[in-house]
Amino acid sequence: MCGIAGYCNYNMEYQNNKEHWSDLLTSMARSIAHRGPDEEGIYLGTHTGLAHRRLSIIDLLSGSQPMKRTVNDHTYVIVYNGECYNMEELRQVIREAGYDFTTTSDTEILLLGHIAFGPEFVKKVNGIFAYAIVEEDAQELYLFRDACGVKPLFYSLVGETLVFGSEIKALFKSGLVHPILKKEGLNEIFSIGPGKTYGHGVFDGINEVLPGHYLKFDRKGLSDYTFHRLVSRPHTESYKETIEHTTELVHDAISRQMVSDVPICTFLSGGIDSSIVTAVCAKKLRENEQQLTTFSFDFRGNDKYFKSNAFQPSRDRPYVDLCVDAMKTKHFYLECENSILADYLYDAVDARDLPCMVDVESSLLYFCREVSKQYKVTLTGECADEIFGGYPWFHDSVVFQTHRFPWSHDIEARKVMLDDHFTEFLGMEDYAENAYHKSIAETPRLEGESKEEARRREISYLNIKWFMQTLLDRMDRTSSFSGLEARVPLADIKILDYIWNVPWQMKCKDGLVKSLLRETGHGLVPNEVLYRKKSPYPKTYDPTYETKISTRLLDVIASSHAPINQFIDKDKVVNFIKSPKDYGKPWYGQLMAGPQMIAYLLQINYWLEKYKIDIQL
Repeated sequence: MCGIAGYCNYNMEYQNNKEHWSDLLTSMARSIAHRGPDEEGIYLGTHTGLAHRRLSIIDLLSGSQPMKRTVNDHTYVIVYNGECYNMEELRQVIREAGYDFTTTSDTEILLLGHIAFGPEFVKKVNGIFAYAIVEEDAQELYLFRDACGVKPLFYSLVGETLVFGSEIKALFKSGLVHPILKKEGLNEIFSIGPGKTYGHGVFDGINEVLPGHYLKFDRKGLSDYTFHRLVSRPHTESYKETIEHTTELVHDAISRQMVSDVPICTFLSGGIDSSIVTAVCAKKLRENEQQLTTFSFDFRGNDKYFKSNAFQPSRDRPYVDLCVDAMKTKHFYLECENSILADYLYDAVDARDLPCMVDVESSLLYFCREVSKQYKVTLTGECADEIFGGYPWFHDSVVFQTHRFPWSHDIEARKVMLDDHFTEFLGMEDYAENAYHKSIAETPRLEGESKEEARRREISYLNIKWFMQTLLDRMDRTSSFSGLEARVPLADIKILDYIWNVPWQMKCKDGLVKSLLRETGHGLVPNEVLYRKKSPYPKTYDPTYETKISTRLLDVIASSHAPINQFIDKDKVVNFIKSPKDYGKPWYGQLMAGPQMIAYLLQINYWLEKYKIDIQL
């Protein structure tokens, strides 16, 4: 995990004012110093500036960036954020092409691979990444982003200058990009948020390199290329063969992502996904007479206030205990106080540069900070539900008939505290439905598929393109803000490509949710955990948290200077706060209900103030 940033203008001579442009690069790099607390580097070329912040995980001594190589009198420079999981295979391919290595870092693999094979070399890379490569003599800049979108990469084209960075805040530090919000951006916040349209940066003029794409910038302008897309094809393997194939893919992905020159740990929730990841890691480390360290998360007082519902049927702690005992890990139980949870709402905005998943995100930020005190690398079970079909909406007949986002189909719940004239101006229903239908139209089809299977494929596509990206963003920003690299082996592109075409009756055999993934954990994970009913990431049920954030929102709207007041109806806010909240009816995902709507408005107000956003309607 690192941070990258830079700018490029082929009609600008940066060397003519070297000190100024170098200072800007340094400022951009330091705005994302949390992503790479170990080392900083900049490169200023004739038309391009690159900046890098490094978290040292692979090749601790010689993997510094920006990395520069000159081949046949042509100069190439790279800045890279991510991990390459097929390094050794690629190293051999590059050696056979006639190139020698001077480091053991994956950065050099990507650079030499590009030199040897051009930008299409990215198709060979298995990993999580966002990187930029400059070809100085050809006057070309390339921006690459991994196929699942695990690592972020934002950009803005300002006149003839391309500005880019791992996080939006780096773009603002360039002095060329400014925090402007227009109607479309407001819709992203109020109609879609805390998710966002893929490729959209919410702020006016800011975009994100799409997963599986790369950009080329030269004197002709900016071009967008796709190097990976989902393809629908018939599944020809038997159920037994499918189990074997899936098990091989899952175990291989986890094993590859354990590669590190520093110790690793895992997040262990006691759910199926993290338990399988942990079990594979623990087994491999035990084979080398090493013990895996694991961490679980909960909230102080949840043993007293927890309320079982359709979304969270049980607490995690008993299942964590079973895994720790079976896998012989060194375990730490982390708990978050409600006061910390409320205070971290604002830190979570700083990390994301946008309003986000409120306490679901602020708590993970707190836990990542605690883990980062001991470790630099962790493996998580993120993305299994989107890929293997674990969410309730994969099984809900209402979702099959309702043509809206399954995790956020009730637009009225979003309006409950907003001004009526504002919601009418936004056209929230139309914006959300247009975004939904755009993705439905993009869904890769399979000729001859049943109507039900085709609809389930649509729902899978929506989850991969939207909900999974929101959770990947959450995982990346909360971990990166803490100087921790979080890896997501179940989002390996080989797994996604394969499981995409596995029929539902195999993914969910005999009606058992994620039965195919469960099969991969046999003999490694206790049966009580392996066949546990899904329970998502925990949230607090302590009423003092709701009281605290409600009081804060009332204080905010009492101020005549609060920017949120231009969007809300104060009487609606007061009535909502006085009314009882239903924890079992979320307005986004499975965890964001009444109290989270209050917290979301607090985040929006903080965001508008902190980023000094210019709203242009």
